[in-house]
Amino acid sequence: MIRAKRRQVLVDINTQRDYLLADGGACIRNHRRVLAHIRRMMAWARRREIPIISTCEVYPDGNNGDPKYCVDGTPGQEKIGYTLMPNRISFPADGSTDLPRDMLRCYQQVVLHKRCVDPFDEPRIDRLLSEVCAAEFILVGACAEGAVKAAALGLLQRDKRVAVIVDAVGYHDNREAKMAFRKMEAKGARLIETRRLAGSSHLRQVGCCHCESCQRLGQRIAIGDADEN
Repeated sequence: MIRAKRRQVLVDINTQRDYLLADGGACIRNHRRVLAHIRRMMAWARRREIPIISTCEVYPDGNNGDPKYCVDGTPGQEKIGYTLMPNRISFPADGSTDLPRDMLRCYQQVVLHKRCVDPFDEPRIDRLLSEVCAAEFILVGACAEGAVKAAALGLLQRDKRVAVIVDAVGYHDNREAKMAFRKMEAKGARLIETRRLAGSSHLRQVGCCHCESCQRLGQRIAIGDADEN
């Protein structure tokens, strides 16, 4: 898939409207802060041409116990606009392991859907994350105590180097999130902040979420987007 030994890969987990917007069906508690830093990290990856592997939850619209968020075909299941690259390829959650050759050389972003929390429970995602050869996997998204922890631990179990961007990771339960971060670090993950990789920026637009809190935050937080530089 990718054999550049010194290259990083950004793993973008569940950056979907239901998780990151105030009116979403499963909005994280720290969505204001996380939105700004996810946007900054996506701009950093775009500018440096860092490959991006994105995972998105998608559940059927039914009454059989499935979650009532990230429902297939609803706006809440869609990814936040600035987490999508123009040059991308997408795959459904269909139980297949098929993947094109040289995929990450042809596309900057691969978007894979999953019907579960742990990305390694989806065969195609398991294969991709297991076979990609890169210097480090950099994780952002939601949620710290769920999919992000599962992705980090799964990568570490496969002898991959992992960095978790703590201020670009959302959570529902602060206590559980802190425990998750400690476990990831204990297993070998690096815990770093956005500015460590992407630096700081003078730009002050959060974007995307139009709740009152995010609009106020947009007046005082510095974020970056390469397209606006």
